[in-house]
Amino acid sequence: MAQRTAAPRPKPRLYLVTPPIEDATAFAAPLSVALGAGDIAAVLLRLKDGDERGQINSAKTLVRVAQDKDVALVVETRAQLVARAGADGAHLTGIEAFTESLPGLRPDRIAGCGGLASRHDAMLAAEAGADYVMFGEPDEGGVRPAFAAIEERVGWWTEVFEIPCVGYAATLDEVAALVFAGADFVALGDFVWREPQHAAAQVSAAAQRLALPETTA
Repeated sequence: MAQRTAAPRPKPRLYLVTPPIEDATAFAAPLSVALGAGDIAAVLLRLKDGDERGQINSAKTLVRVAQDKDVALVVETRAQLVARAGADGAHLTGIEAFTESLPGLRPDRIAGCGGLASRHDAMLAAEAGADYVMFGEPDEGGVRPAFAAIEERVGWWTEVFEIPCVGYAATLDEVAALVFAGADFVALGDFVWREPQHAAAQVSAAAQRLALPETTA
């Protein structure tokens, strides 16, 4: 397992999480505008339940939007859709789902892992070959760990491992704290999309907060 060295830390980047998508055509324009508002490395596409063909077509629509902006798009949970939609990879929740889906993603697709309930599970994901791990995202019921616990987990990970860490920000105020804790990427949660017409402004504000710990050090 690769451990983190003392090399200079790259500037953190943003990771944009979509709301659950049913109408990809309607969401394409707001997504494109949001992607132009900050340095976004990847989009996590969440799809509403539906028939598989419709989900593939939705993913294809938004893959084009993301890739036109040189942004990777990963599909939440549904690893079986990735290749057919032309997506860049998948984000799996929990170590069991991750290890089950990993063979179908390798070697050409991104395989990210979240929903890691313990340090042990996070280490298992790293050993299995995760491209990144995510800490702090809410579960299906909207529950997430206390923010102090998320900061602690991010700090532990980034002190030890080379594999990138995504810290999930549920509010704009959490962005700088996650950067300070050591997150390589900061995921922007549902707060970005509460008023879709203001999503780009939220992304821009988050991008500004990526530099705060460095400028105040």
